[in-house]
Amino acid sequence: MSGERRVALVTGGSRGIGLGIARCLAREGWDLAICGRRSADEVEVALGELRDLGAEVLYLTANVGDRADRSRLLDAVRERFGRLNALVNNAGMAPRLRADILEASEESFEELIRVNLQGPYFLTQAVANWLIEQRRSSDSFRGGIVTVSSTSAVLASTNRGDYCISKAGLSMASQLWAVRLAEFGIPVFEVRPGIIRTDMTAPVRDRYERLIGEGLLLQARWGESDDVGKAVAMLLRGDLTYSTGQIITVDGGLTIGRL
Repeated sequence: MSGERRVALVTGGSRGIGLGIARCLAREGWDLAICGRRSADEVEVALGELRDLGAEVLYLTANVGDRADRSRLLDAVRERFGRLNALVNNAGMAPRLRADILEASEESFEELIRVNLQGPYFLTQAVANWLIEQRRSSDSFRGGIVTVSSTSAVLASTNRGDYCISKAGLSMASQLWAVRLAEFGIPVFEVRPGIIRTDMTAPVRDRYERLIGEGLLLQARWGESDDVGKAVAMLLRGDLTYSTGQIITVDGGLTIGRL
């Protein structure tokens, strides 16, 4: 196994932060399994970019909030690669409608929790058991799990409470999995991005441009998807050998308390 290229599953890896992560891993010699909600034809440009970086790429249309899709996804990874070294839980969604928590719908809450929290939690469960299986079969096996959350796990936005709660849940899930998998030598980390320039933040771009200009961040620029990707790549390289369960915040200083 030591001579084989490592394989990472990056959910939501064909756009935005996920593509930045996949790009950084491809540059470091990883092969990739990518899933997203769009068809393969719609993401061919992104997949081509990853292949040009030297990665073998498997893409599947899948919704991580759907149990059958998660099972189908892992079956496809097993069939194509026969192994998996890392899971990057990145896929997620913003609320379809930002609404004051005094008025927000239960339907929106249920959808956000299913896609952003329940799906990654149970995908991690399935992957964790596969990583344990591989670890038991080979002392040289190296595996790891990274979950991409958000500074919304700790910063309250009352017009998207469902999103904040889903990300806070992911943060606790990362700690739980770090505790449970420690005995198997499988590190688990959370990467917590701040204001990142993606299609998800495009609808509020003008607002954030103004806030950044007014000093919201210590590093006065938008975060880019590759900023997050570099953090994930560092963790999956194994650079932090004594830090499982920790949070890497990629937010330009947004969450530092200031007087």
